[in-house]
Amino acid sequence: MDNYGVLSVVPPALSIFLAIYSRNVIFSLATGAFVGSLILADFNPFFAAVNLIEKHVYVQASVGSNTQVLLVILVIGGFVHLLEKSGGAKAFSTVIVKYVSTPARGQVSAWLAGISIFFTDSGNSLIVGPLFRPIFEKLNICKEKLAYIIDTTASPVSILVPFIGWGVYIMSLIENSYKEIGLTEQPFSVLLNVWPYQFYAILALLSIPMILSTGKDFGPMAKAQDKHNTVSQQQKKSLIQPTTIEPNNKSSQTNLSTFLIPICVMLFSLIGILSYFAYTEGVKTVHVRSGILLSYLFASFACAYLMNKRETITYNESLNSFVAGMEKLILICFILVLAWSLSSICKDLNTGDYLANLIGDAIPAKLLPVIVFLLGAVMSFATGSSYGTFAILMIIVVPVAHTLGAPMEITIAAVLSGGLFGDHTSPISDTTALASMGASCNHIDHVSTQLSYSLITGFMTVIAFIFAGYYQNPMVVMIMIIVQLVFIRTLMKFFGKKSSLEQSPV
Repeated sequence: MDNYGVLSVVPPALSIFLAIYSRNVIFSLATGAFVGSLILADFNPFFAAVNLIEKHVYVQASVGSNTQVLLVILVIGGFVHLLEKSGGAKAFSTVIVKYVSTPARGQVSAWLAGISIFFTDSGNSLIVGPLFRPIFEKLNICKEKLAYIIDTTASPVSILVPFIGWGVYIMSLIENSYKEIGLTEQPFSVLLNVWPYQFYAILALLSIPMILSTGKDFGPMAKAQDKHNTVSQQQKKSLIQPTTIEPNNKSSQTNLSTFLIPICVMLFSLIGILSYFAYTEGVKTVHVRSGILLSYLFASFACAYLMNKRETITYNESLNSFVAGMEKLILICFILVLAWSLSSICKDLNTGDYLANLIGDAIPAKLLPVIVFLLGAVMSFATGSSYGTFAILMIIVVPVAHTLGAPMEITIAAVLSGGLFGDHTSPISDTTALASMGASCNHIDHVSTQLSYSLITGFMTVIAFIFAGYYQNPMVVMIMIIVQLVFIRTLMKFFGKKSSLEQSPV
């Protein structure tokens, strides 16, 4: 076994540096993979390029499990785009807003609508935002608050659902990282075990009702609301009424079943397939993937049928929409193949063993999760990409955690939470930008007002990973939920201001 020493760290370190500097994940992964191949080829650029393609890219793309992942991701992308085109998702959100009459209900309804659109983080902002903009304006709630709510529900709810694109992507990274160090656990089982330790996602989702229940805001958000209240008062004095809620004819004409039937078909198909294997030979990862692929295909057929029956949209047009949705996720497929290739190269370079030996005496294994969380947060904030952060960090930290004897599932959760936190607060993140767009809010105003709230959850997450590293108990999340609630209520009691002109606690 060749000992490459410090050179074994160069490819992943270079990928991290370039990701932060260039904010281009594909370029960063490709460069890191090529440099790693260059080291393995004794710095012969010709053989390095050939070996990178033949021994890593081709091999990783042709591995059965990896091919399955690529197909599943493409099918999910096709279904999501088809459902958005059908108008069904918008019709579903429209039903929720019928019961909105107070500022408190308006904000809670936006939160519930954000959670209900769990199948797409980007679609969440573009569906929920436009629906609630006129409602928030009528109820004298600032746009920054709407942007905060839809941004804080978009990615956190998506990462907690194992059978959508996020889950499939994460399972593929887990499977390949485990394979490289000789672990044979099923990625689906690992992801389920990781779930209770996804502290940032869980705490972020719950922070919204915690804040809303106080009827107050603080920091930049309170200032934004004060500014909005001043404008509203000036409008009233000038007899200029705020924008009224105009009915969305397209949404109201779209039958709610256009959303519910495909979603039910997808869920029941998935439950049926997985239940069959659970009672026969046991649920394996390949069964999960085939179940997801088939259930999303069935749901797509149902959606296309309803679009044809109710809106006279031809099956040919539905197929084109499905393919267009697949095309949107080609970039994710490129990231995956490059991440798999870099992981394979790091295995050949013995990167994990070298890092473990290097930091083994310097960092207690129990503190590895919190360190990984902070590193992931910095990377994701600088790059604006949680997906890229997951791909790069998973390659590095899984072997290190295995060698150091650190809690593996908690360390993986730290990768996910760190990437999510950085992405949530980053001004260059696509989900942050989409939230600003969906709420029709100034982007910098959204970033600055949201930061003070997301930092609360980030701070709670740091404490959670410190405790989890030492006690390794899923109940840590329950304790932190209580701690966060007490902290938010105390903060609002001393520093909070009324959220709007008509606001009352929930």
